[in-house]
Amino acid sequence: MSTEVHISKALPENYAAIADIYNEHIQLGKSSMEESLKTPADIAGWVDNFNARERLFVLKNATKVIGWAIIKRYSERHGYRFACETAVYLTQSEVGKGYGTRLKKHLLSVCKSLEYHHLIAKIFADNEESIRYNEKLGYTIVGRQNEIGFKNGKWQDIVIMQYLIK
Repeated sequence: MSTEVHISKALPENYAAIADIYNEHIQLGKSSMEESLKTPADIAGWVDNFNARERLFVLKNATKVIGWAIIKRYSERHGYRFACETAVYLTQSEVGKGYGTRLKKHLLSVCKSLEYHHLIAKIFADNEESIRYNEKLGYTIVGRQNEIGFKNGKWQDIVIMQYLIK
């Protein structure tokens, strides 16, 4: 990595940066089915609705937030209580520097401490870079949902990946 960074729990003062980074991805259209740009209030709404085992983290360098990561419940149904979805987003200028790996490894550690067993990642099928990144971290492809979303003027397939904590 090119600079010193640290990961911490997201605080309200980070919500604008989280929204900005997510909005980059929404506009790029290859890593989120979301179409409406987010505000800091939207991010606060996520956190306000978290259950006790959901988390939002930020990755900061010396001057600013350069990425964020989330652990969110897979389903409200009690039988799925050991399953969660994970996602990592970096500002585009910081992609490819190892920061995403650092964030995802942090999520894996936190998920284990929260007693999750089954982690899910949902990725655009044509986002081969993200699929490879998750595979390097131990996620495996378990399925593909064809034409599940409509974005960028066309139907999008999603690859479902899982990581089992032993």
